[in-house]
Amino acid sequence: MNVRRVLAILLVPLLVSLGTPPAVAATAVAFGSVVPVPVTTTATPGVSYGITASTAVYTDPAAAGIGDRLAALLRRSTGYPIPVAPAPGTGGISLLLSGAPATVGPEGYQLDVTGTSIVIRANQPAGLSNGVQTLHQLLPVAADSATVQPGPWPVPGGHIVDYPRYGYRGAMLDVARHFFPVAAVERYIDQLALYKINYLHLHLSDDQGWRIAIGSWPNLATYGGSTAVGGGPGGYYTQADYQQIVAYAAARFVTVVPEIDMPGHTNAALASYPALNCDGVAPPLYTGTDVGFSSLCTSKELTYTFIDQVFGELAALTPGPYLHIGGDEAASTQPADYAAFVNRVQQIVAAHGKTVVGWHDIVNATPLPSTVAQYWGTTTRDSAVATAAQRGTRLIMSPASRTYIDMKYNSRTTLGQNWAGYIDVKTAYDWDPGAYLRGVAASSVLGVEAPLWTETIVTGADIDYMAFPRLPAVAELGWSPQATHDWTAFKQRLGAQGPRWHVMGVNYYHSTQISWPGGS
Repeated sequence: MNVRRVLAILLVPLLVSLGTPPAVAATAVAFGSVVPVPVTTTATPGVSYGITASTAVYTDPAAAGIGDRLAALLRRSTGYPIPVAPAPGTGGISLLLSGAPATVGPEGYQLDVTGTSIVIRANQPAGLSNGVQTLHQLLPVAADSATVQPGPWPVPGGHIVDYPRYGYRGAMLDVARHFFPVAAVERYIDQLALYKINYLHLHLSDDQGWRIAIGSWPNLATYGGSTAVGGGPGGYYTQADYQQIVAYAAARFVTVVPEIDMPGHTNAALASYPALNCDGVAPPLYTGTDVGFSSLCTSKELTYTFIDQVFGELAALTPGPYLHIGGDEAASTQPADYAAFVNRVQQIVAAHGKTVVGWHDIVNATPLPSTVAQYWGTTTRDSAVATAAQRGTRLIMSPASRTYIDMKYNSRTTLGQNWAGYIDVKTAYDWDPGAYLRGVAASSVLGVEAPLWTETIVTGADIDYMAFPRLPAVAELGWSPQATHDWTAFKQRLGAQGPRWHVMGVNYYHSTQISWPGGS
């Protein structure tokens, strides 16, 4: 450890105690350090744009919110006024819904940094937002400081044309095993958006807790949501809370996919309403971690009234196209009953104008043509899933042995589980979603998702530790062309993210597979 690092360790607590945050060096980053890697990147050596007190953000009216968020980020760390004005403007940073190549589609963008301006062009606001996230990563890491830093503020020069490989790039947060308040979910949304993840799958119900208020079945939240794994206090989102999360995500071009898991993983619901049980007797609330023991009563008509009312309320609160019906690990439901149940639930969801997503177990029923199956297996072969895909079922790829970011990194990791194996960064990164399952064509893959189950995850710092650095690895698989896939190059770019996470206060895992600059 060098003398400067020792002094920093000694001085930071003193400065904080005095109410004076330490300064963060505002040095230029490499133009080629962006994650996910763009489709094409051309650096302009020796050229940079310097953000100064006279810099303004110019936006097309439809992108005003994007410009406001960028300006707010810059004001916080630079102390500059950074006004936002209608485009066109002279110099500064321009966000334009014109001039982008048609080939970048609705989510792609073109970014140009010269000595006199930064210009991001896109066909749709979502593309501008993605371009701004790339610009965010090209700012000095000090730009992510919560307090004013001294600068300077160089952005490296170059040209990028970029667009996603897959339209669905997701992350799942399980708020049922342990509950996380609205602010924690919003923080995660900001982290997802930085790496161009555009779907947040919220696992809202399980044996251990029900986390969304349903007006027609109020005990689900007030009683079924009253505990968590280990017997903690639990919690739930009011409908206003949920709408706040949905709106916060939508402003960042992230779509919320709510999940109500069924017919298994339903003990919280069964404990809340005795009538949902076949014998009319409610089980006690459950705080353990076993799976497969609970089931809705598939033979009761009340069960389908319950499902219709729950999904009806949830559909009304959810502007996105998808409702997730779970469907996994239903060991206590007979196979014929399971298939009949899933088939009927699909029709209920469709009647509310939504597309069904379910864990890949639902292929054992008869998927609707629109239904999406989420593959969570640990092998590269599943004949039932392959057959469904060949018949037109689209897939979200979430193989547990690659994308389950609640798995331990190695045998020494204190958080997480290991039933799907240990997953360090290379394992999370080094696979191709379009060629992973035998018998499944690349055209059947809708995208990828990284689930984070929370049996052992209790705090926001725990979320950080398990998500980073693996979440950006899965994000790159979802966004970047397969032709750019290269572990050696990726681990260098990923390592360059470390100093930014440090400034952002992200409690990331320092994988030994990555060279972290300065030991950050």
